[in-house]
Amino acid sequence: MPNRLAAETSPYLLQHAHNPVDWYPWGDEAFARARAEDRPVLLSVGYAACHWCHVMERESFEDPDTARLMNALYVNVKVDREERPDVDAVYMAALQAMSGHGGWPMTVFLTPDGEPFVAGTYFPPEDRHGMPSFRRVLESVHDAWRTRRHDVARTTASLRAMYADAERGLGASPGGSPGAATGLTARTLERAVRAITARIDTERGGFRGAPKFPATMAMEFLLTQWARTGGPSGGDPELRELPLASFRAMARGGIYDQIGGGFARYSVDAEWTVPHFEKMLYDNALLVRHGVHLWQATDGPNGGDREVRRIVEETLDWLAREMTAPHGGFYSTLDADSEGHEGKFYVWTPAEFDAALADAGLGDAAARLRAYWEVTDGGNFEGKNILLVDRDRPWAAEEGPDPALADAVRRARPALLAARARRVRPGRDEKILAAWNGLMLRAVADAARTLGRPADRAAAERAGDFLANTFVDVGSGRVRRVHKDDVTRIPGFLDDHAALALGFLALHALTLAPRWLALARAIAAACVDAFWDEARGAFYDTARDAEPLVTRPREPTDNALPSGTSLAVELLLHVAELDDVPAYRMIVDRVLASLTEPMARHAPAFGQLLQAADMVVHGATTIVLAGDPEAPALHALATAAAQPFVPALVVTGGTTAGFAGIGAPTPAVAVGRLAATDGAVGHPAGAAYICRHSTCGLPAHTPDAVAAQLA
Repeated sequence: MPNRLAAETSPYLLQHAHNPVDWYPWGDEAFARARAEDRPVLLSVGYAACHWCHVMERESFEDPDTARLMNALYVNVKVDREERPDVDAVYMAALQAMSGHGGWPMTVFLTPDGEPFVAGTYFPPEDRHGMPSFRRVLESVHDAWRTRRHDVARTTASLRAMYADAERGLGASPGGSPGAATGLTARTLERAVRAITARIDTERGGFRGAPKFPATMAMEFLLTQWARTGGPSGGDPELRELPLASFRAMARGGIYDQIGGGFARYSVDAEWTVPHFEKMLYDNALLVRHGVHLWQATDGPNGGDREVRRIVEETLDWLAREMTAPHGGFYSTLDADSEGHEGKFYVWTPAEFDAALADAGLGDAAARLRAYWEVTDGGNFEGKNILLVDRDRPWAAEEGPDPALADAVRRARPALLAARARRVRPGRDEKILAAWNGLMLRAVADAARTLGRPADRAAAERAGDFLANTFVDVGSGRVRRVHKDDVTRIPGFLDDHAALALGFLALHALTLAPRWLALARAIAAACVDAFWDEARGAFYDTARDAEPLVTRPREPTDNALPSGTSLAVELLLHVAELDDVPAYRMIVDRVLASLTEPMARHAPAFGQLLQAADMVVHGATTIVLAGDPEAPALHALATAAAQPFVPALVVTGGTTAGFAGIGAPTPAVAVGRLAATDGAVGHPAGAAYICRHSTCGLPAHTPDAVAAQLA
């Protein structure tokens, strides 16, 4: 018999729909029963691609005896953390306070009022390595609830105080004049650079230690500071080389799928060799956009770094092949497991490897290709081989001195991919999340604008249409969180709104269609209306009309994903640059003023927000492409404008008639120019204006003139 989760759309919840556990989804029904029966709530939080979530399900939630115990003693609630990041954040704070660590699956015992009093992560089915069995935990917590309620009350009171302290710690910040956040200076950014570079593994890339995560936002901040110190004409070379070396090290390691493209979530070792095999949409969104910027920032015989470009394009091809829904939206994750084993889909025995090559007529090159991808009889993962490339050999970039090997590698990839496609695939979480899709829309649009592949442009436009039509209430600017099985639900959080709007701004920069700018404006206004607290001087992650939890979550630090605060600040800065909105600049100043010292001292936790801080300190560069977006001459100007890496870049344009056609105002910074440029000052083909501090230079009518002004 299926349980209540069978009515849900979340793939993670549906995985548990046939457990013998009497699961409830998060909601009033579960807590009403807990109050009526004076039972604690057992809250279990995870996500579809979580390996240890699957392990705990097999060991405990599918076990009839364990399920009977859970059903007899608790009201059991299952939550997909990707659908409800607010619930996850509230109880993760309690878990970290009580245990000193976090992770998933997260197991939290709550009072019927939702207050946590015991928390942990994975529990084994039997006592193991100092960990109590899950059944023993169930019985112990129930005993405390029945016989030591005073201890429970003491714990809940302590956690209430913790939540209150956290609320006070993000209190009101002083105001400031537009463009000058209190205390934020170039010195703040210099301190942040030192804090980040001090943690970097200069031999293997990324931050030191293991497990090793991409740290993409911090690396992107270093790249912006390279450009600020002079870029190609004299910037600090270390600030470019550290991100570039990290990207290359990942691209040549096991964390990157050498055959199918795309990055895994992290490496369990310090060498980038053994990944935690799950692939997340958001990691790849951040890495694609960072890779585009690295390509812009590097030089090669035919433009930017060829290896970086190949990795970006292979990842975009993976996105199109495996992560794009028929309607154009992007799926959330690929599982780490297949057939009950982590990584089984991705690893190779020498015999499997050789057979795939032989089928493609590459048997003569098998020995050399085994050496290239480091395939050995002993393997590097449980007796099998994760494919990776020796980062110290010149062939790593496939541009070394051996063209025959390079040709064999190019021919081998599709052969190995075809052989792998016949295996049982990992599970795919096919829900569409607004925030994650906004990040990927921004990445794909930026890649299309810079690299010029028509397929990427088409993918960005299809995704934009779907996201705008499905997630956004145009009248209010409010966004919903998740779409699955033709149902769009859950009021959006701050990151959903801000990431989606930034994606629309990137699509406007690509197409110059005014629709996307109008949507971004509407969502920016909704961010302020629904999430900004004027008294506190801070953004909350949940809207003021959202379901109340034991505390209203707000987290300004960037973790695996950019925080809602970071994204909202960046969004307001971009809209303020386009529309000259002093109120938005004041909000940005208040947020950054309250976080200036934490950003400098704990910079690795603020990579995205530091990029917004850079925009405040140094100002934006706005490119206005005035004229008909379909005109070849304007397209040539746009292509030239997309080649160099320019920090804090804002791109807009089109014609005044185009904006009037949707009843939207042209951007204030450009209105004086655009008003005269339906004919582009005597040049019907159009013109580009490079603007800083709301002042535009002379019109550029040739690609060379655009390049010269940007340089």
